Amino acid sequence: MTPDRNGAFEIVAREDYSDVTYMLEIRHPMMAKAAKAGQFVIVMEHEHGERIPLTLADFDAAKGTITLVIQAVGKTTREMQQNCRVGTSLHAVVGPMGIPSHIGAAKKVMCVGGGLGVAPVFPQARAYARSGAEVYGVLGFRNQDVMFWEDRFRSVCDEVVVCTDDGSAGIKGLVTKGMEQVLAAHPDIDEVIAIGPPIMMKACAEVTRPRGIRTVVSLNPVMVDGTGMCGGCRVKIGEGIKFACVDGPDFDGHQVDFDDLMARLGRFKPTEQEALKKWEESCRLGGAEVGPADRE
Repeated sequence: MTPDRNGAFEIVAREDYSDVTYMLEIRHPMMAKAAKAGQFVIVMEHEHGERIPLTLADFDAAKGTITLVIQAVGKTTREMQQNCRVGTSLHAVVGPMGIPSHIGAAKKVMCVGGGLGVAPVFPQARAYARSGAEVYGVLGFRNQDVMFWEDRFRSVCDEVVVCTDDGSAGIKGLVTKGMEQVLAAHPDIDEVIAIGPPIMMKACAEVTRPRGIRTVVSLNPVMVDGTGMCGGCRVKIGEGIKFACVDGPDFDGHQVDFDDLMARLGRFKPTEQEALKKWEESCRLGGAEVGPADRE
């Protein structure tokens, strides 16, 4: 870690993509130089804050910054949404962690992002484009109002297919519909990288399974230490157990037990909801305004 002279990590840019999704660009020169596609960081907003894992959405060695795209769904991410502004700082940023994505010799690659997963799949799309591969992007959103980064993908992809649940932009339907469209035109796709909610990644793997297309997914289960010690991020891969923090976060999508992953994630929901409720109550008692995202 290389904190600024005040001992923290300065936020130099912020952009809000919807009432729950926001981007933070953080000054961290050493990490910006070391980071590779697929890796993640663990951040703490303040000294007594929760440690949360966030996949790197971008990094720029020349600028000395890393970029995170965050969805305000729990106590900590909503607290960060309220407090993290340009000029403020994060208490800790640890990383880059995890095994970098393997950018192989594939000639045709499809990068699929669903919702928040659009951000972390961008570095893979860019890395494959720089390797000389043809890259096809499939981006899925609820509607046109919450779309982001389409322009970034068009700058590195040979073709981009946008899917929205309501048909307000691109084609109406899930990302699997966009995948089918790309595969119909390019049946010789060598590899698919899919990042998004577990149920979406599972559906993507089922599209490619009968075609025998290598499919890589990025898993982001609950983590505490990020070193494989706590065991919170264990996932079933084939017949074995792996830890997303040290063995991943990339795994063979055809080997991931998504049902077990989703069941494990569900076990933490009551605790997360209780923490969120207490934080919202403290905000009201303290006179802080609770935004739209906090009332969902």
